[in-house]
Amino acid sequence: MKVSDRVAKLRDLMKDNKIDLYMVPTADYHNSEYVGEHFKERAFLTGFTGSAGTALVKEDKAGLWTDGRYFLQAGNQLKGSGVDLYKMGEPNVPTINEFVESELKEGGVLGFDGRSVPFGDGVELESIVKAKNGSIVYDLDLVDEVWEDRPPLSEEPIFYLDEKYSGESAASKIERVRAQMKKFGAEAHIITTLDDTGWLLNIRGRDVEYFPLILCYSIVYNDKVVLYINEDKISDEIKAILVKDNVVIKPYNDIYEDVKSLKTSVLVDPDRLNYAMYKNIPESVKVVEAMNPTILMKAIKNDVEIDNIIKAHIKDGIAHTKFIYWMKELVKNGKISEETEMSASDKLESLRVDQGDFICPSFEPIAGFGEHGAIVHYAATEETNVNLAEGTLFLTDTGANYMQGSTDITRTTALGEISQEMKDDYTTVLQSNLRLGKAKFMYGCTGLNLDILARQPFWDAGRNFNHGTGHGVGYLGNIHEPPTGFRWQVRKHEIHPFEAGMVITNEPGIYIAGSHGIRLENELLVKYGPKTEYGQFMEFEAITYCPFDFDAINVDMLTDSDKEELNKYHKKVYEIIGPHLTDEERAWLKEATREI
Repeated sequence: MKVSDRVAKLRDLMKDNKIDLYMVPTADYHNSEYVGEHFKERAFLTGFTGSAGTALVKEDKAGLWTDGRYFLQAGNQLKGSGVDLYKMGEPNVPTINEFVESELKEGGVLGFDGRSVPFGDGVELESIVKAKNGSIVYDLDLVDEVWEDRPPLSEEPIFYLDEKYSGESAASKIERVRAQMKKFGAEAHIITTLDDTGWLLNIRGRDVEYFPLILCYSIVYNDKVVLYINEDKISDEIKAILVKDNVVIKPYNDIYEDVKSLKTSVLVDPDRLNYAMYKNIPESVKVVEAMNPTILMKAIKNDVEIDNIIKAHIKDGIAHTKFIYWMKELVKNGKISEETEMSASDKLESLRVDQGDFICPSFEPIAGFGEHGAIVHYAATEETNVNLAEGTLFLTDTGANYMQGSTDITRTTALGEISQEMKDDYTTVLQSNLRLGKAKFMYGCTGLNLDILARQPFWDAGRNFNHGTGHGVGYLGNIHEPPTGFRWQVRKHEIHPFEAGMVITNEPGIYIAGSHGIRLENELLVKYGPKTEYGQFMEFEAITYCPFDFDAINVDMLTDSDKEELNKYHKKVYEIIGPHLTDEERAWLKEATREI
């Protein structure tokens, strides 16, 4: 069935159900960053396979909204489909809400599957529709009726995180959540986000692309936890563990009917609940709206988790250091042009697999050569994949999930001799990374306070980078984890003060369109510093162990303080990674981490 036929069939269903405008987002029922094959309705309907986008269909037109990462790909994949491309953020291009407001007729009906729409987005659409005296139908998944060979929901078995990995029993976590529920005056707590239930019950799986998470919901009561999941995915051994913690297992989609029959006061996080779930809560029930207690709990890693995360980073540092050595040898032997962005990315993954306990990548790999490095979230495809070559830079922003934890690292590597401009740009990014990483600060500071340390080398030169400087990192959960990060503009999910035990990325960058991109990323562990008469001081420890590239550094730009920090970091990298390398690799690393 061609895209045009799929859209035509959807229009027939819309007509049958008296729906004037139908929305198809890129989402599962849990607002996950990545989704499994079953949930890729927008990709099925439109033919556009990028990881972000929303389709809107009405009787006489259809559109696809996506961001700058995918303008080229979407333009190619939508050709001849009858679906127009709306380039988000471009001048004179309406937003999704503006399109709904202008295209929905007076008294019209907007339809979508409310399980796939975040509550906040649904409320905004509700206000637009009400202003036109229209209505919303949120309980129809019309694309499901078009998609005849739709992949089933994942049936991958779940696995249990023993306390040697989690550092805390599920029973202890549940009691901590109940204590917070009591403070809020709630007798039930609905959790729809996959990483929160996974953390709470110490369970993981492979239902979501890149993240080791499980399709499930949970409701925490004062006397039990109800886990909504496909029971066939759970072994008898894990069932016994869950039963011991008074966890009741029910079918995945039963939660929607159970929520309709709630009679107790309920705690919900409106930013993490889908529209259908929220609308199913009876009006007679007292609803307490607050951030899921698990958000902060899981962001503050315990000692066992921290020890494991460091082990994961050592594995990752070995793999990535070997990878850089491999590329440098290819350049030296005149063979770098035999590799492509995608083959190099595959090589890095294979080196990670070699370290043992590898589960999967922790996000879609970014491997951008030359001008592709200037595309912040570039992901190579068969259409865009290019061969590597000498004379420019290769940016890799990648990560891995090991049983010991999740990693996220970016390195930009000089392939042969590069221009002075590229060296100067690389050095600016390096200065930014080093200066933020060595920060000492008072307890209570947030990323809003500290981001200036990373931005100063840029702002001094009248430059900037248009993304956050860093984000929290989950433990076998979401690679982008709230509630803390580095950002100079307010973003409500990243404004919590830094707490000891949090893990945050430090990833400034420079992006020169048509030429090159540079990003350098370390993960930082938040730690207590000294406590004085002025209060509690805090500091960071870099837990990413991989050299920066001397072939790309303009040493003359570095201050004495920069040099001291770089030397200290490189000494640590050599001491930790060196023993795990071959003699040839170790000799190269010794030179690559030499003191200046």
